[in-house]
Amino acid sequence: MLERLVAFNTESRRSNLDIIAFIADWLAGHGVACARFPNAAGDKAALFATIGPAQDGGVLLSGHTDVVPVAGQAWSSDPWRLRVEHGRAYGRGAVDMKGFLAIALALVPEMRAAPLKRPLHLLFSYDEEITCLGVTDAIARMGVDLPRPAAAIVGEPTDMEVVSAHKSVVSLTTRVTGREGHSSRPAAGASAIHAAARLIGWLDDRQRLLAAEGDPSGLFDPPCSTLQAGMITGGTARNIIARECRFLWEFRGLPGHSHETVMQELAAFAERDVLPPMRRAAPEARVETTCDVAVPHLAPRPGSEAEQLALRLAGRNRTGAVSFATEAGHFQNAGIATVVCGPGSIAQAHQADEFITLAALDEGAAFIRRLVAALSA
Repeated sequence: MLERLVAFNTESRRSNLDIIAFIADWLAGHGVACARFPNAAGDKAALFATIGPAQDGGVLLSGHTDVVPVAGQAWSSDPWRLRVEHGRAYGRGAVDMKGFLAIALALVPEMRAAPLKRPLHLLFSYDEEITCLGVTDAIARMGVDLPRPAAAIVGEPTDMEVVSAHKSVVSLTTRVTGREGHSSRPAAGASAIHAAARLIGWLDDRQRLLAAEGDPSGLFDPPCSTLQAGMITGGTARNIIARECRFLWEFRGLPGHSHETVMQELAAFAERDVLPPMRRAAPEARVETTCDVAVPHLAPRPGSEAEQLALRLAGRNRTGAVSFATEAGHFQNAGIATVVCGPGSIAQAHQADEFITLAALDEGAAFIRRLVAALSA
């Protein structure tokens, strides 16, 4: 099954409709109906299915079909053709996260044959690698015209550790507008690049304050919320005062830390310290920050149904936290108890020769078989 899934090029910039059609046909061949949730453009879709009683409750297994690009990476073999060597299965998405999807799909016949007393739900999403919004349409329908799960397990690679918390990831864009002019007369213009540099410097200073505040929960590494600017563009030529500048930055927040607070503080700094000198020559000068994507954090919920179940199935006695984001926060925000737990290591994701070990696939399959047994008891 993993070989079949890897063969679909589902880079996030591409359509995932072919893999969704394959999954739908596979489920239909085993007597499982599904609902599809297309995006606005109609070139991608999520898929939801229920095995067992068609009712609320039970457990949802969720995973994304999209993968990160392979361009510029030095692969040893075709990334879209699974290669199995020395106990490892290599291919784009093998660990992040088609390995989990392959296990779930391969075990559908066993799920169908089991005397499930509570339902087992499956959700296959899109765009996790760029927005994490591919699950939201299906979530909005849960409890309306779809069954509402009591618990959700997002199968991102955690080496089958049970993750009950992760940071938010928020992507932002700040645009600075000044006034262009000849570089020999700087007072006659207002440099958007120089202003952007001051704003980025403020982000750097704010990061040091966040590091000093630390992580009171003691869960995360690094032990604080983080800020970083990743790209900057602006200006026309070396000898022209830059009228426009744009920089892209991100906020990775501990549960309870809001990006909106940082946006407000940055805006206040701009109004107080950056814009007044610019507006002496350029009254039209402005600083505008927009939130492009906001992936919510997953907050720890000790003792939740999802946590207790996953710990028991995985044979663990404690939960952990990660600094990367997943779709889990969307389920939690909808009131569904959620954890992250899946086969393989995130250390192998997003790089050339991505792989999952065959032992990890076996471990993930054993976990889902125990889940099926638990829902049948």
